[in-house]
Amino acid sequence: MTKFAEIRNDLKKYIKKDKVELLARYFKTGKGQYGEGDIFIGIMVPDTRRVAKKYCDADFETIYELIYSKIHEERLCALLILVEKFRKADQKGRREVFNFYIKNSKQVNNWDLVDLSAPRIVGEYLYSKDSKIVYKFSKSKNLWQRRIAMLATFNFIGKARFADALKIGRILLKDKEDLINKAVGWMLREVGKRDIKKEEEFLLKNIKDIPRVTLRYAIERLPEAKRQEYLKK
Repeated sequence: MTKFAEIRNDLKKYIKKDKVELLARYFKTGKGQYGEGDIFIGIMVPDTRRVAKKYCDADFETIYELIYSKIHEERLCALLILVEKFRKADQKGRREVFNFYIKNSKQVNNWDLVDLSAPRIVGEYLYSKDSKIVYKFSKSKNLWQRRIAMLATFNFIGKARFADALKIGRILLKDKEDLINKAVGWMLREVGKRDIKKEEEFLLKNIKDIPRVTLRYAIERLPEAKRQEYLKK
């Protein structure tokens, strides 16, 4: 039995058939929705994570098979394995994981896949390096690469490096996708948790260009009076 088959069999042990419809609806798999065609088999994230940790030594050939699966949970497992490999690796190993992730980034194709991997791999790897790839992704036609760009900065924000998050947020302000609008607002809120002055400077400077949903996410933790001030602008 191949390693891929072993992982697939282990994942199947955690299938909860009553969760399939819920997950498919939650991740918008209907016609015309952002997750159209994605297939769920009913495995919850903690169980997928359990399998990923068990197989964190899987080689890239196996991970490649998983990440190109039509099954959402198998792609998630691939990404969680990559996160584990990255966490344990030396600098050379981290570069290999990062390069694999970037090369196959179009398979990171739903918001949970992005959010659970981009900060921990792309953000962590690029924190002390040239981050031009996230700027390239921020201008991609691919929705998920744009979200990867924004979410990668979550890692930077956590280390009090705000410039990239604010610059990429500015690039994405006019994005037409709701998932990007929300991601920008979320990252602005995270900046504000650590430096409210920087967040408010951004809001005031760009208020006319900020989509309503982005603004609501960004000001969620502000005092009610302050929130109302922004909502009336």
